[in-house]
Amino acid sequence: MLPKVQKPDTRKMITLEVLGRTTLSPHFVSVTLGGPELAHLEPSGFDQGVRLFFPREGQPGLRMPTLSSEAWLAEFMLLPKTRRPWVRNLTIRRFRPERDEIDIEFAVHGDSPMSRWVRRVRPGDPAGIFDIGRTYLPAAHARWQLLVADESALPATLSILEQAPETLTAQVFLEVPEAADIRADLAAPPGVRVHWLARTDPHQRPGVLALDTVRAAELPPGPCYAWVAGESKLATGLRRHLVNDRGLAKPDIGFVGYWRHGRSSPG
Repeated sequence: MLPKVQKPDTRKMITLEVLGRTTLSPHFVSVTLGGPELAHLEPSGFDQGVRLFFPREGQPGLRMPTLSSEAWLAEFMLLPKTRRPWVRNLTIRRFRPERDEIDIEFAVHGDSPMSRWVRRVRPGDPAGIFDIGRTYLPAAHARWQLLVADESALPATLSILEQAPETLTAQVFLEVPEAADIRADLAAPPGVRVHWLARTDPHQRPGVLALDTVRAAELPPGPCYAWVAGESKLATGLRRHLVNDRGLAKPDIGFVGYWRHGRSSPG
């Protein structure tokens, strides 16, 4: 089953440039992108996602698709790899339209194409985005919310909490690679309880700790909206648990498998 997505009314391919890069913790880096074409981005907030296009190593510039529709993928795949950029799905962490800037936070790990780009990127380097909408769509009847994420979905969850109303009541479980990645300065509404879960085994598959912790947790009663994102088995496994063991209705669960452990993204 595919996740429910609220897509933008209008969108177009947007070319930007890197304005800055900030290391946040051992496994997280924030990159600021900007440019006048951000005037074409329709902000939807919360976990608003974009396809991020960035050059492969050795490419002199960025070759963006020209089609601002779902046909972009066919155009993209027809390009030879010598001219085709990398593309990955990321979340807009912050949007400053008055300055034509957005921040995107990256979970950096291993030797993936995205991690290599984040490590070498410099101000003035090209990048591009294409809006894909948001999946955080709380049910109006929910009395409280359950938010669960591994490191790949941490930026999206932080964005959700940063924009949440002060009346939000929620249990939040955030899994990160190590204790040094915990954001001690996280601000959340008073009714939100955040559980940080730092892995102690570097070989443990991401998402297992969060899945096991929520399965064993004592959660509040009453109608709930759950949003789960991260490694594919975390998203599908927790959805199965919430439906079969907790009695949540399927429409009250938003779940997104951002990636699959051991499998690289196409592109």
